[in-house]
Amino acid sequence: MTTLMTVLGIAVFAVGLLISIAWHELGHLSTAKLFGIRVPQYMVGFGPTVFSRKKGDTEYGVKAIPMGGYIRMIGMFPPGDDGRITARASSPFRSMIEDARSAAFEELQPGDEERLFYTRKPWKRVIVMFAGPFMNLVLAVLLFLGVLMGFGIRAQTTTVGSVSDCVISQSAASAGKTACGKGDPASPAKKAGLRAGDRITGFDGRPVTDWDTLQNDIRRTTGPATITVDRRGGDVTLNADLIRNQVAKSDGHGGYVDGQYVSAGFLGFTPAAGIVKQGFGDSVGQMGSMVHATVGSLVNLPERIPALWRSAFDGAPRQPDSPMGVVGAARVGGEVFSLDIPPEQRIATMLMLVAGFNLSLFLFNMLPLLPLDGGHIAGALWEAVKRNLARVFRRPDPGPFDVAKMMPVAYVVAGIFLSFTVLVLIADVVNPVKIT
Repeated sequence: MTTLMTVLGIAVFAVGLLISIAWHELGHLSTAKLFGIRVPQYMVGFGPTVFSRKKGDTEYGVKAIPMGGYIRMIGMFPPGDDGRITARASSPFRSMIEDARSAAFEELQPGDEERLFYTRKPWKRVIVMFAGPFMNLVLAVLLFLGVLMGFGIRAQTTTVGSVSDCVISQSAASAGKTACGKGDPASPAKKAGLRAGDRITGFDGRPVTDWDTLQNDIRRTTGPATITVDRRGGDVTLNADLIRNQVAKSDGHGGYVDGQYVSAGFLGFTPAAGIVKQGFGDSVGQMGSMVHATVGSLVNLPERIPALWRSAFDGAPRQPDSPMGVVGAARVGGEVFSLDIPPEQRIATMLMLVAGFNLSLFLFNMLPLLPLDGGHIAGALWEAVKRNLARVFRRPDPGPFDVAKMMPVAYVVAGIFLSFTVLVLIADVVNPVKIT
């Protein structure tokens, strides 16, 4: 049964991946057609074509390898300075440029002169290239909101998980002290009669609905305070005398900063964890944290390569936050479906995985490097700047920015990305990231 659920999880993730790719390319396709650019092909995947059908002047299809997708637009690059579009150079770099230029005009038909990509105004080209990543961002936001507000996520609650017998500072507990000594005073929670299973509904006369609010109220309080709890369906009011103690510093998002402590009010209990539905504001905050973490991962990607190499070839442990490719994510998807958790939580975790993939796809594609969408956006924006400056200073129109001249750089970038993809693939196969 576990094997069946694992295979099912991998299949579900693969479907989510294909939908994400198709959704991305639909953004490019719809805006290109909106601005009158001819699109001969819309394909999901690479390699041999599994299925295709032509509708209008566009061939729609699915290819065998679900590792990406593309649309082909006529006239992605302008003709050369001499107006020609055929390869004619012996220099390898010039050949790269002219080969790319020639490929951009394949399937050119009579009447296409007014339907070329490069002839559109820069702002229209920016929209066409931005529309693909933007679709991934929209899908990520919708999935995140759906999971956070509809299913909920595992978080600390206002229910008491356990009560501390005595007062122990957080730094002492982190150093390994767990048992109470002779001179350790009883915790305020123990003295007040708080019990495991009590659900705190009020603190010092204020209603309590979430852990963050309760934690902040406790940390701001020293001295007498009333605590209202729901105990087996009935309300019970307890009187506690909070003290100051050394506690872990909060990161502001429900977690703690490792190794950092503050002096604050202390009650002395551990909250129980559970599935908690988030409000819209909390969900937006959670998504902001996810974006921040994903941007940080992209920025720190180069410094993680040595550890990834050791995991792939030297048998070093694979870190939980190690870069992960499509194969690794599919394996995680299979593990998710094989977990012994409620079905709705399997679905929620899978949706979060697909949402995270879409968020990463958006941010990655926005890098201002060819052949990524961000590289084409940067080229169009630079053209707009040059043309506006020429207009201000009454100089001749410099014409379209020749993105084809950047193709040697694009090949280098593509080579680096391909090498990194192969490294991640090897690590995902021989030493995959495991769910903890």
